[in-house]
Amino acid sequence: MAQTVFVEAINQALVEEMRRDESVYIMGEDIRRAVYGATANLLTEFGEKRVLDTPLSENGFFGAAIGSSLVGMRPVVETLTSFMWVAMDQIISQAAKMRYMFGGQATLPVTFRATMYYGGGSAAHHSDRSYPMFMNMPGLKIIVPSNPADMKGLLKQSIRDNDPCIVFEDGTLFGMRGEVPDNQDAIPFGKARVVREGTDATIVAIAGAVGHAERAADELSNEGVSVEIIDPRTLVPLDKKAILDSVEKTGRLIIADPAHKVCSAASEIASIVAQEGFWSLQAPIQKVAAEQVHIPYTPSLESLVYPNPEKIKAAVRTTLE
Repeated sequence: MAQTVFVEAINQALVEEMRRDESVYIMGEDIRRAVYGATANLLTEFGEKRVLDTPLSENGFFGAAIGSSLVGMRPVVETLTSFMWVAMDQIISQAAKMRYMFGGQATLPVTFRATMYYGGGSAAHHSDRSYPMFMNMPGLKIIVPSNPADMKGLLKQSIRDNDPCIVFEDGTLFGMRGEVPDNQDAIPFGKARVVREGTDATIVAIAGAVGHAERAADELSNEGVSVEIIDPRTLVPLDKKAILDSVEKTGRLIIADPAHKVCSAASEIASIVAQEGFWSLQAPIQKVAAEQVHIPYTPSLESLVYPNPEKIKAAVRTTLE
């Protein structure tokens, strides 16, 4: 297996899917200049009809993508999570509801690639991690890759899926290197990955928090604490069984989530385990999520907001007391 950078895994998935299916095309702001580094060679190979630069109008080009998906195209829209607010009417009122409103007669195979920039001084307007809000809306599939292989496989599955998919790409992982199989195909939704096995506590970690959980688990192992890490990969659909099975084994649950803690993915996972796995728990569930504040620009303050290995270790120790 080759070592591949996270952004190159995005590029590989796009190239391979565009070669496989002529109905796949990409669109977004400045994508012909490859501002975000993942689409550098696509214009040369596929031309202007399948690599579309758009105006600075998310409400407009999101709507165009949704419309083209209704007539048989498979658009991949590149954006930032912070810019998705401009297109909320198109995403929520149209993409999420249209199959239901048409009685199942319509399919909307549109993929939104939403980059989450945070932890690098992007300040409040460019540091949103909005996947919890979209989890609340039926009709959308929510994908949160944590490594290059999953990024490639889950993006492929999103492009092939017949429902609207939002792939939240963690900007802190863009330079991450990892093994990607030469024949990496689509990864099915709703199937979590057991990152490491353990017996004393379960950490469910989302997107970039997986790496923090791994570092915390490594350090805790030196103290004789065995931690199991579950990466859900997709939040909608969510692999509840994998999480519940792990908690049944360990008796303890910590959720590491880079999004704000109120009404978060962590809150939903905690609720599921409290309702369906209560008798497996030997200690209260712990949430390690972003603080409920706007993200400061100053790096020294911003670093205090997000989950990190130290916070995760503290939460694990709390469940063991």
